[in-house]
Formats: sequence, structure tokens, C-alpha cells
Amino acid sequence: MHIHKPDFAKLRLDFPMLRKTMHGHPLIYFDSAATAQKPQSVIDVITDFYTNHYGTVHRAVYELATYATHEYQLARTKVQAFINAEDAEEIIFTRGTTDAINLVANSFGRAFIKAGDEVLISAMEHHANIVPWQFVCDQFGATLKVIPVNEQGELLIDDYKQLLSDKTKIVAVTHVSNALGTINPIKELARLAHDAGAKILVDGAQGAPHMPLDVRDLDVDFYAFSGHKLCGPTGVGVLYGKRDLLEIMPPYQGGGDMIDTVTFIKTTYNDLPLKFEAGTPMIAEVLGLGAAIDYLTGIGLSEIERYEHSLLLHATEKLQSIPGLTVVGNAPKKGAIISFTMEGIHPLDLGTMLDLKGVAIRTGRHCAQPILELYNIPATARASLAFYNTKTEIDAFAKILLEIIALLRG
Repeated sequence: MHIHKPDFAKLRLDFPMLRKTMHGHPLIYFDSAATAQKPQSVIDVITDFYTNHYGTVHRAVYELATYATHEYQLARTKVQAFINAEDAEEIIFTRGTTDAINLVANSFGRAFIKAGDEVLISAMEHHANIVPWQFVCDQFGATLKVIPVNEQGELLIDDYKQLLSDKTKIVAVTHVSNALGTINPIKELARLAHDAGAKILVDGAQGAPHMPLDVRDLDVDFYAFSGHKLCGPTGVGVLYGKRDLLEIMPPYQGGGDMIDTVTFIKTTYNDLPLKFEAGTPMIAEVLGLGAAIDYLTGIGLSEIERYEHSLLLHATEKLQSIPGLTVVGNAPKKGAIISFTMEGIHPLDLGTMLDLKGVAIRTGRHCAQPILELYNIPATARASLAFYNTKTEIDAFAKILLEIIALLRG
């Protein structure tokens, strides 16, 4: 229970990067969907580990290794609590969401997918949740099918129901679209997938940092997310998988730690989760991820969600009042992501000019080329917000945007 409402303006002070100036202007950082800024507490945990406690995990009996192993395992239980997984052994550390999806595509593919089977993805997927499944379909002779999206950017559920069949082995779908902001009805998608005898993987890169998560309530088979979008370090991510599936799936990579016994004739594999964690892991990054989870849960994910929604409403209202500006993706349920186009001005020009005024936004295809082609646009500008942003920043952004438009229109 969070009795005290968080003071989001005060929380900004926890982020050293937000005190920077760029080109002589205060930094307005509107690119959290690409990567989030880090609070001092996360930076301190990583620095302290490298400075005072550094040692490897699992393999040694000396005190430093014992400490590192304890902290590493503790981070796993923090992740378990964060997403309400049943068991810490269902938490596999990966290099990020992309790595986690590739792990499932490869391993699940080898265990379950054969010629004639089908894999369902949606039209709004990030490339990381398209390409690995194309690899799998090519490798095993399966077919990739795509759930269509309407004008507002919502999945067409009736079409999804039609696509599901006894040939469907897995549905791979994003929790929140990084290009449109759409929040998908994961619980309903999972129920329908299971009714058809299929499994479901969720790309939670844009979901985990912004809303309370309960993988058991959602009843997903796999859920993947990244540390760096969660105010944690780069190079670390999480794959949650239901234990019964992970037990059946073969290891994705071979090496140290993932083995039980090795001979030149035969190798037996370690128990979960180590079966999927070959090699020396990213120890400092995992500890940083644990610190990021502590930080976010200290604020409260439902509070973060509520505050970010108020920022989204404010920003949408401000941007829609600008003549010639079109917001791309208007689903009623949306995360704090606003993609837009400006009549007669290329997003790259907008992004370049905004940077000179200290505003960081993303321009381009956002690694989601197919959905932009669906809307028949080559690129968008994208402002993505986080709990450390403010309405004052949004107002400043809108004002700067108007000045730039006037300048570019000459």
C-alpha cells in the first residue's frame, strides 16, 4: 500500500541526467520508450559493486563470490515479486527483450514447431518480435500470420479469433506498441490463444516500466522485458516463462553454468533457470536491475501509470491544437507515447531542430516499419514520456515546436 502520494516533481531530482543542459537549453528528455534515464540509486549500486564487492557468481567459495551470488539471486526474487511469478526459477536473465524473444523463438521452435504449424503476430510488432519468428517459420516450414489493426491502432479481435486454429502453436504480441502507444488486451488475447490450444508470448518492453504487472493474472506463457527501459542498466533483460514449458524446452546456448555434467559423449543440463543462462552472467547489470525495481516499486507502479496517463492527456491536447499536426495511433487505451506527423515537414528536420533547443525525441520508423507502412507514412516523430517528465516540459515542448514549424515554413 502506498499511502503517501509520490511527489513526481521531487523524484526528478533523483536523475542526474535531467539536470543537464543541451546546446545551452535545459534538457527535455522525451525518449523514454527508447531508453529510460537512471536514478542515482541504480548508478550507486553498480558503482559500489564494482568498487567494493566485485566477484563472480555460482562458481567459487570465497567471500566476494558468495556475496555476489547472494545479491544476484536476490535480484531474481525481486523480479519474481515485481511481475508476480509463481517461482523465482521461472525468471531467466537475458541481455534484453530482443534476446529473450530470440531465446523463446529458438527453443520453443525446436521443441514444438513443425512444418504446417502457424505462428501469429500482430501488425504493430517491433522488429524484435517479427524477425525471430520469420527465422523460426523458415527453419521449420511454419507459416507466419498477422493480426490486423484498425485506423485507431487497435487489434481487430474478431480477425484474431478467425486466425486462431489448431495449427496455431504460439501467439507473439506486444503489451504496448512502441510506435502507436496502444495497450493491448493481453488477458483476453491469452485466454483466446489458450482456448485454441496455443501458447502466448508478450513483448513487455513498453509494458513492464509503466504499469503494475501480474503474469499469473494475465495467464501468459512468456513475458519479456528490458532493464534499460525500466530505469535500470543496459545489457540485461528478463524472460518469464511458465515452468512446465521451460522444463521441456531445450537450452538456447551452450557453455558454462548451463550444464550439469559434460563428457565428450554426452552433456546433461542444469536445472532452471541456469539451463538458459550460459556463461558468466551480467552480474553488475542484474544488481542494477534489482535496484531499479526497488526504486519503481517504492514509488508504486499504479501511481506511475496514473501520473503518466495525465501527462499523455495533457500532451495530446497540446499537440492536437497545433495546425497540420496529426497524431498517429489514437487507441482509447494508450501508454504515454505520442507519434505524430507534421504536414509538409519531415520528422528528421523536426527532430534535428528540436535537439538544438534541448529537446530529445525519436524520429524515424521506431523499429516498427510494417505498422507505419499500414498508415502509409515513411516515418513519424515520437515523444514518449515517463514519470520524471512534467506538464511544464510539455508546454515548453509545444511552444518550441510551434517556433520550429514557423521557422521551417519560412
